[in-house]
Amino acid sequence: MAREIVLDTETTGFEPHLGHRLVELACLEIEDFVPTGRSFHTYIDPCRDMPVEAERVHGLSEAFLRGKPRFEHPDVVDAFLDFVGDAPIVAHNAGFDRAFVNWELSCIHRMQIPEDRWVDTLALAKQRFPGMHNSLDALCKRFKISLSEREKHGALIDAKLLAAVYLELKGGRERRLELTSAELVTAVAAAKQNEYGARPRPLAPRSTDAERELHAAFIRNVVKSDELWSKYGL
Repeated sequence: MAREIVLDTETTGFEPHLGHRLVELACLEIEDFVPTGRSFHTYIDPCRDMPVEAERVHGLSEAFLRGKPRFEHPDVVDAFLDFVGDAPIVAHNAGFDRAFVNWELSCIHRMQIPEDRWVDTLALAKQRFPGMHNSLDALCKRFKISLSEREKHGALIDAKLLAAVYLELKGGRERRLELTSAELVTAVAAAKQNEYGARPRPLAPRSTDAERELHAAFIRNVVKSDELWSKYGL
C-alpha cells in the first residue's frame, strides 16, 4: 500500500521570515489515495498577535491560541514528525506549507523536510486544467466535492477536502474502480483460502417419499423420458 500524508496549515500571515507563524497543523493519512481514518491535528500558540486579515480567514484569535502548545513542544513537533514518518507529503500550493513547516523546524534546530518529498496538488491541477482557477475551493466545486462542512478555512477540514481532490486528480472514478477491483480480488482469494470441503454428513432430503414417488410417476406418464428436454432436440 502506498502511504502518503495530506497536510494543511493555518498561519498568521504569508511570510515566515517576516515573523509570521504556524497556528494550526493537520495531517491525514491516506493509502492508495484513500483515507485510512488516522490523522494528526493540533493548534499552536504563535507567541505573537493575530492580524485581523488572517483571523478573518481561519477564525483563530490570539486569545483562543494563547496557552496552546508551542511548535517546539513534543506534543507538536515530535508527534507531527512521528506521524509523517518518511511518507510523501501532499499539500495544495505546497511551497507555502513547506516554507512554514521548515521555518518552524529550523528555528528549533530540527532537520527540515526536503522539497522532493512534497507533492503539490496545485501544480497537478495546473497541468490538468491550464488557465483555469485551481484553488482548493474551485477544485472542490469542479469535482462536485461538498463544502457544506466548512464555514471558515481550517487545517483539518481542508486536509479532508484535499484528500478527496487528490483522488480526483489522480484518476477519480477510474481509480476507485481499480481499487474496488483490487479489493474484490483480495476478498475472493481470501474466501478461497477458507473454502470448506465436502460435508462429512450429507443433508437429509427436503422431499418426502410420497413426493418423490409422485415426481417419478409424472416423469413416466407425462414426460415419458428420463431427459426432460429430449423432445426439443437438446
